Amino acid sequence: MTDDDERATPAATEALELTIDLGPEPASATGAAPDAVSALWMRPDGARAAYLLAHGAGAGMRHAFLEQLAAALAARGVATLRYQFPYVEAGRRRPDPPALLERTVRAAAAEVIRRAPDLPLVAGGKSMGGRMTSQAQAAAALPGVRGLAFVCFPLHPAGKPSVTRAEHLARVAIPMLFLSGTRDELATLDLLEPVVAGLGPLAELSLVDGADHSFRVPARSGRRAADVIGGLADAIAAFASRWAG
Repeated sequence: MTDDDERATPAATEALELTIDLGPEPASATGAAPDAVSALWMRPDGARAAYLLAHGAGAGMRHAFLEQLAAALAARGVATLRYQFPYVEAGRRRPDPPALLERTVRAAAAEVIRRAPDLPLVAGGKSMGGRMTSQAQAAAALPGVRGLAFVCFPLHPAGKPSVTRAEHLARVAIPMLFLSGTRDELATLDLLEPVVAGLGPLAELSLVDGADHSFRVPARSGRRAADVIGGLADAIAAFASRWAG
């Protein structure tokens, strides 16, 4: 993306702060986690698709990167729902158990379907949020979700190469887009590329040259953060359009 093609968030964007109920079961038997979480809904005028955007392990839905990505997607006609996981809602740093994280994904996906049944829905998110979305989808299909888009899928911990975290992806039966940096220390290319290739024609990999796990690129590249985020938004919007069906 260049200075000439930067796009501002449409003035007619609907922006709402929401509360998402996690369902009839208590989120935590001990009361340590909330039974509802906060969310942010953005729908631009003329939206063509929606993206369920989960945050990563270390930051909530208001992180600057997610704010900028949501704005870039709105400029491309994609509505977004960002939401908190319960541990962030409760002010804690340690992520919740996977079952609770996946349950939160399901509740958030259901909220998008309820709020915008006319929009084809792609789900995913940044790092851990994307992985929890794929685990939820692998366990039982998320109703209404047409595809998954991962913004830096965390294939393994830094310095501990492994593909164990990808084993569930073989049970995902909808299209998948992997957006990853070539310097991502949590998804080295020698492991990520074969994983994506092994998933067959439903999976595609889009690489950001020189980017790390946070999509930071070297200053010598001449690219700004807005350029990188704009490219990610372009890829997600194009993916959503291809599978809008």
